[in-house]
Amino acid sequence: MQNKSVMCYNNTCKKLSLHCIFIVSFLFISMTVMIPGVSADIYKYVDEEGVLHLTNVPSIPNAKYILILKEKRVHFHSDIDVNKYDHIIAKAASKYKIDQALIKAVIKAESNFNHRAVSPVGAQGLMQLMPSTAYALQVDDVFQPENNIEGGVRYLRYLLNVYKGDLRLALAAYNAGETAVAKYDTNIPPFRETQNYIRRVLSYYDDFKK
Repeated sequence: MQNKSVMCYNNTCKKLSLHCIFIVSFLFISMTVMIPGVSADIYKYVDEEGVLHLTNVPSIPNAKYILILKEKRVHFHSDIDVNKYDHIIAKAASKYKIDQALIKAVIKAESNFNHRAVSPVGAQGLMQLMPSTAYALQVDDVFQPENNIEGGVRYLRYLLNVYKGDLRLALAAYNAGETAVAKYDTNIPPFRETQNYIRRVLSYYDDFKK
């Protein structure tokens, strides 16, 4: 899940008029609750011009963020077939030299194996690719499992190369964006959502390796 601020990419939010605060907040929370397997802490703040911002990455210094939606951990359910895409995952794992268990862990954390998942900010498919990322990766149909997994694993391999095999940093960038990682001197950003995401993926990774 790349950096996901409301209607934005690379942590640049589309501004919303203050008089829309209640409508937007209600719709945003409702959408998040309705989407299985997609969750994050959501914050709001109002800038000096009276403009409301909603984001899952509270990265602006001195902004008075208010938590309006708390992340809920996604648990395994017996009715979810976690092996459904194993043949596709195996192919991508071999091509990009990434552990199959890690790919499954990312998919579990991102979409809970729902190939039709769409987050409130537009991330799509099994590996929750943002439209701009999917475009850059030349993923034509993000809801087609093989295309989405191919693109997501390719992007994960790219991040692992960028951070010289540091899995935690790669996962931080997958969630919050490379810009956020760079902003904190190539360290994991101090965002609760990102830190929870890393812990969740690593926990699933351990589970899938068993």
